[in-house]
Amino acid sequence: MPQPDHPHDPAYWLARIAELPHPKTSRLRIMNVCGGHERTITHAGLRQILPDYLQLIPGPGCPVCVCPETDIQAAVALSLRPDVILATFGDMVRVPGNAMKGKPRSLQDARVVGGHVAPIAAPADVLALARQYPDKQIVFFAAGFETTAAPLAALLTRADLPGNLTILLSARQTWPAIDHLLQDEDPGFDALIAPGHVATVMGARQWAFIAENYDLPTVVAGFTPALLLQAIHAALAQVIARESRLVNAYPQCVTDEGNARARHLMDRVFDTIDAPWRGIGTFTSSGYALRPALAAHDARERFPEAFSDDSTLRMGMPAGCDCAAVVLGRITPSACRLFGTGCHPDNPVGPCMVSDEGACRIWWQSGAPTTNRQKLAV
Repeated sequence: MPQPDHPHDPAYWLARIAELPHPKTSRLRIMNVCGGHERTITHAGLRQILPDYLQLIPGPGCPVCVCPETDIQAAVALSLRPDVILATFGDMVRVPGNAMKGKPRSLQDARVVGGHVAPIAAPADVLALARQYPDKQIVFFAAGFETTAAPLAALLTRADLPGNLTILLSARQTWPAIDHLLQDEDPGFDALIAPGHVATVMGARQWAFIAENYDLPTVVAGFTPALLLQAIHAALAQVIARESRLVNAYPQCVTDEGNARARHLMDRVFDTIDAPWRGIGTFTSSGYALRPALAAHDARERFPEAFSDDSTLRMGMPAGCDCAAVVLGRITPSACRLFGTGCHPDNPVGPCMVSDEGACRIWWQSGAPTTNRQKLAV
């Protein structure tokens, strides 16, 4: 086991943080973008062992949470067609929408009434489905960030792509959401922990704009408690020194430019478009769309009728749900009006309680109190 004086031990970085001069503020807010980071921070209890002036804020790092209502209801409609098998990642199956009374609210509800829904673990799994059921249309409902878009791009460049496979693409880029927050007079954070998984694909340099354009310390981080504490130390050191720059604290996996092959494939098959984020609004150049050359594999082109129902036009969260405010870091998960009362993993009202990357589910699993109804001090 690593010793406390070893950088792989969280105690090492806790000691380094304690040695730093006090930043001369009663509150220092650090946002972590990634749901994986939030899971480590919460389950390792990092908030409880860091200095009181530090406030770690979960940010918009859950792709399931921001998947628009239009796409959820279109996926439900497609799953109910007798000629379609709808494939998607497991956590997407339970995400609730705002369907009209008597209609399925989620893909799980659709299964109950005869919908054909196949949970999968990776994009390549849909190839097996398409080959196993050549007489069916296989629709892959692909919600995710860049780490999902990259393997999907590799799939779509295969020469043997089955003709009965189409993609309902609902993938997003992460950085536009942070750029949106930073355009506010008070974005709600003073430094940023950037997502290590996204940076392995897109490169650390993608996050340099935060330091360069908005004068905020930015650190790309890994996912163990020690790596996250190292990133927090790097952010604090910048605040104390009154510096703002990009630091790659995850060089084990992240380079400045990222995975050149993956980025090439993504550029080859995707256009970037203005895209809606559920309950929040439309962010410029934040979404991926299949290029026209792949129209034969685009579910939006093959099944336009699934997107024409008026019931798909609502974009918000369910009544009483504060997931949008949680995603933007405006309130803590336990400050949601429904957290732990009407909304919990066995009965998720909003998407943040469904996914393992959703802040509400993470906080619930860690035993967060249901009595904290205070907004973050933003």
